[in-house]
Amino acid sequence: MFLVNSHTDYGKPLEAVDALTLGPDGADEVEHFLAVRDNHAPTPLQALPHLARRLGVGAVLVKDEGRRLGLGSFKALGGAYAVVRLVLEDTGRQLGRSVAYEELFSPVLHATAARMTFACATDGNHGRSVAQGAQLVGARAAIFVHAGVSEERVAAIARFGAEMIRVDGTYDDSVAEAARISAERNWTVVSDTSWPGYERVPSLVMQGYTTIVREAMRQMSEPPTHLFIQAGVGGIAAALAGHFRLLLAKAAPRVVVVEPSLAACLFASAEAGHPVKVEHGAPTVMAMLECYEPSLVAWRILSRTADAFMTVTDEEAIAAMNRLARPEGGDLAIVAGESGCVGLAGLLNALGNEEARRALDFDDKARILLVNTEGATDPARYRELVGLPPEEVVAGARMGA
Repeated sequence: MFLVNSHTDYGKPLEAVDALTLGPDGADEVEHFLAVRDNHAPTPLQALPHLARRLGVGAVLVKDEGRRLGLGSFKALGGAYAVVRLVLEDTGRQLGRSVAYEELFSPVLHATAARMTFACATDGNHGRSVAQGAQLVGARAAIFVHAGVSEERVAAIARFGAEMIRVDGTYDDSVAEAARISAERNWTVVSDTSWPGYERVPSLVMQGYTTIVREAMRQMSEPPTHLFIQAGVGGIAAALAGHFRLLLAKAAPRVVVVEPSLAACLFASAEAGHPVKVEHGAPTVMAMLECYEPSLVAWRILSRTADAFMTVTDEEAIAAMNRLARPEGGDLAIVAGESGCVGLAGLLNALGNEEARRALDFDDKARILLVNTEGATDPARYRELVGLPPEEVVAGARMGA
């Protein structure tokens, strides 16, 4: 399904609080944090020239977040950053002065962090980031996972020393349980979704994602004309769309938000003209995007900045995974998880949809930016869907490079 954004807020400036979060000063904060991380390096921007020629566009570029900070996902930029910001601020209140990122490993900061517990609900990747951030500063982490999160993903989070708490039901149920127990135990919730009265921390999480645009713009010879970006609750889509709008104004790329057809809360919200919760049905293979209610902050931004919303099927996502793993014409192979490839699935769908082609002004000069939001964060699932272990795809890419 494809839907042009017809919201009454479409095209309006971002609200002041969102412009402050996603603007240049906010992006600078994230880069200051990353500069003190030992394992930080910009992720690659991979061109797929053969695929671009096959599709009749000028360029297809993939920002590969599967290599981010050792966590295999763009989420590494959000949760950990929010945890550190909160610890810095709490330490600063105790000391009566601002605390710099360079003091991240100081005894006084770790003494503050040791008294704090950070909690979140997760499909897998956000929880790893929060747990890694807590471990970085010496805090505790309590991570709530719903019934659909695989044991492999649970184990990957637990490796950072987090307490793992299983919750019956869906991601939304785990969000509610994390909030309830955290209120009882005075834990700090670091959620990547927002609700009435809880916006600042999710906004910090989104601020972390602005680095993706910063790096991509340095890696490109000219800005993209289109961005196809996947969404669960909408955090990364809103962060990238908002930062591009603030950075490039009218020259910002057209933004298409892509969701699983079985969990399309933003598409439904765009149809209704306001945030809605969709019913939980059959699970989608795109596990990291299986969310049934949008983040209110993300929706507020996307209602202004997204040009269109669309959905893709499980079959289309799996086909995109395989297309990236087995490229043609000398393009480099990319390990994309079942949620990481969704932008490509959306692009392929849109190019076969006459309404979408007209609405998005595709031509042979279009420069398409995609984000591989995760690598093989569940290697067993990846092998099941692609028929190859991720390390074999990586080895093939190295040989072809």
